[in-house]
Amino acid sequence: MSGHSKWDTIKHKKALNDAKKGKSFSKVSVQITHAARQGGGDPNMNPTLRLYIDKAKAVGFSNENVEKAIKKGTGEGSEGIIIDEITYEGFGPHDVQLIVDVLTDNKNRTVAEIRQLFDGIGGKMGDAGSVSWNFETKGYIEILCGHMEKSPKYGEPDLFVAENPEEVELAVMDLPGILDIHEFEDNGKKGLALYSKFESFGAVRDGVSKLGYVITEAELIKEAKVLKSLKDDELEKVNLAIEKIEENDDVQNVWSNIE
Repeated sequence: MSGHSKWDTIKHKKALNDAKKGKSFSKVSVQITHAARQGGGDPNMNPTLRLYIDKAKAVGFSNENVEKAIKKGTGEGSEGIIIDEITYEGFGPHDVQLIVDVLTDNKNRTVAEIRQLFDGIGGKMGDAGSVSWNFETKGYIEILCGHMEKSPKYGEPDLFVAENPEEVELAVMDLPGILDIHEFEDNGKKGLALYSKFESFGAVRDGVSKLGYVITEAELIKEAKVLKSLKDDELEKVNLAIEKIEENDDVQNVWSNIE
């Protein structure tokens, strides 16, 4: 199962996305709010919320703002708002297929902005189904090969205890719904990228948590089944177009069929 080529591609894309998200606290806030609305405001019972809180802290989002974002999601007091999860699809430069995932508290504003972005990059927003037929949704879970142990000294951070990647792979590969596993190394730590069936995503994520491994990423991804090859200059133009779309505060991910 182990390999690296597909994971490297997604890792590169995710690194770009995470860097952009880190610049916008509004994106961090809406992610927390949406996670709290979907699974409750207790991070101990809501792994998705826990993951977004960790990401928020990593980019300097304050504890106070984390609490406010959670309350918006759970509807406490006057802070409750509705966050809609919407997918738009269409075509970018050189007829590249694009799927745009958004979280928004104002659907009318967002659809107008996304349509304008498509027009601005020389593309066109499509109808539902015009592009999505070519994409398959899968679960993506990134884990470190090891577990956390409580520090023996009060006030000191918990300790990461590394484990053999082969043993970790053997432990997770039989989880129902696992499609593929890729090994990687990040900042000196061994890790595994797990791909699952769409309908098994939650069960696989929870199964990994029960095994005690450290989850650093858990989300649904959309992979194109038929890819499009571009020349270098064409690829540069498309990448710039995608970056413009990703800069919108409501946009969470942009998926393409670029080879």
